[in-house]
Amino acid sequence: MLMRSEPFTEVNRIAQQLFGVPTTGTWSRPTAMPADAYRNGDEFVIAFDLPGVDADAIDIDVERNVLTVRAERRPIDLGEQATVQLSERPLGVFSRQLFLGDALDTDHIDAAYDNGVLVVRIPIAEKAKPRKIAVAGREHTEQKVITG
Repeated sequence: MLMRSEPFTEVNRIAQQLFGVPTTGTWSRPTAMPADAYRNGDEFVIAFDLPGVDADAIDIDVERNVLTVRAERRPIDLGEQATVQLSERPLGVFSRQLFLGDALDTDHIDAAYDNGVLVVRIPIAEKAKPRKIAVAGREHTEQKVITG
């Protein structure tokens, strides 16, 4: 259903997890966003963590079975007299590309954003759903010839 193929993004994500170094993503070098993916009945569900991101700062595209999610977390307005004492929350641009299999119906993708989690739902294509195949008996495949 889903094919992973972003080696550099994956390496950056693992380095962030290991070393805890917050990075600032840019449009040319976005930071990876964590995601979970699973099948739930007749749909494929992907959940992306985007805490602190406004819904209008999220962009979702699909082209040739490649789902691209981009988002931007902007800094909060601290005011003129504020002095930063601690800054660990990553800011900037986040992006994730997922290569979707042909078994998914990319024409009917649905997305919802709530409590910092973007949930993308993709229906399983009709051609990929399990179905019963009728078995014809031998008498239906041969014609009997009567001579007399």
